[in-house]
Amino acid sequence: MPKHGFLTPKAIANRIKAKGLQKLRWYCQMCQKQCRDENGFKCHLTSESHQRQLLLFAENEEEFLDAFSSGFLDDFMELLRRRFGTRRVHCNIVYNEYISDRDHTHMNSTKWETLTEFVKWLGREGYCTVDHTEKGWFITYIDRDPEAVRRQQESAKKKKMERDDEERIQKFIEKQVERGHSSSGLSNDPQYTELQRENDSQKITLSLAASSSSGSSTQATESNEKRDSVAVNPLKELSGSASSKKEHKKEHKKRKTALEEIMEEERKKKAKLETKKDNWLMEGIVVKVVTKRLGEKFFKKKGVVQELRDPYTAVVKMIDSGAKIKMDQIHVETVIPAIGRKLLFVNGRYCGSRGRLEALDEETGTLRVLVESGPNKGKVVEKVAYEDVSKLYIAPSDSER
Repeated sequence: MPKHGFLTPKAIANRIKAKGLQKLRWYCQMCQKQCRDENGFKCHLTSESHQRQLLLFAENEEEFLDAFSSGFLDDFMELLRRRFGTRRVHCNIVYNEYISDRDHTHMNSTKWETLTEFVKWLGREGYCTVDHTEKGWFITYIDRDPEAVRRQQESAKKKKMERDDEERIQKFIEKQVERGHSSSGLSNDPQYTELQRENDSQKITLSLAASSSSGSSTQATESNEKRDSVAVNPLKELSGSASSKKEHKKEHKKRKTALEEIMEEERKKKAKLETKKDNWLMEGIVVKVVTKRLGEKFFKKKGVVQELRDPYTAVVKMIDSGAKIKMDQIHVETVIPAIGRKLLFVNGRYCGSRGRLEALDEETGTLRVLVESGPNKGKVVEKVAYEDVSKLYIAPSDSER
């Protein structure tokens, strides 16, 4: 019977049926042919083309098995590198995206029988960092690209040079402070003597000038000779000594201020580096479901995080249906509120603070947010990433009030 024409209804129907994924048990990897039912697969097994491929496979089994395994590994790692990068992700998510390609290399034609065995092999060979939790196996891609390694080495070298410069500046400042103390004689402890006089009518004189022991005895003799003719006001002398002490304290403070300014600048530089966490789920925020594993009923629907079971898992109550679902954070994403509405910082420098959305820049993918709580209350933050904030849920009763 001749085949139907390309544009005939029968040919179009056949192409529509063949589109997409079919059952794996009716796929022949050697012939790279997908059958739509069991009868078609049996017919294919008895065909001459399939028998020729089996004879080729029987001549060199290891070569074909290694070729299929190598192709599967290369495609899987390329997808992991380009789609997820160095993020920690569940192995089933990567595998589901990999098999969505109709022409992918099937795992039953490789040397790995199960996905778990394949993931363990990746960890042993050093392709990925593998860890097992109660949710299953998670993998993290290890970037061994020479360009990436070179950038990491340059970054580490730059940080080391900055630390060396900071230590050099710190030592220089300490030497300057020690030199100032030694030159001004601040290291010598003051010596206090008791004021004595022979009788109650004798007047007291104070001398603030530094002099040797012989000079001090001479000044004492002269003061005793002149005490009857010249009277020194002790309050004036005391006020002069107090003013000199104040000047000395100011100079001492100035020396410390230079050090404090440098330390303050370093603290500001470190404060600008915002450290982000892997987990961002918080109670009271609105999130959107981005996985189809729960069905079309919940896909792209919004819910409220009601309870955190662990840093990466939360109980989400759907807004439209009221259903409660336990979900991982990789299955949800943050929600950007309307301009003027409340939100919560879930990551970054202002994590945990509440705010209000002021403006949205779609070209750069950033937000301008007014902080309304915490130590930075009243501050307007520019260029906030979408994933660092999420809409704050407000109950209908609260909004009516």
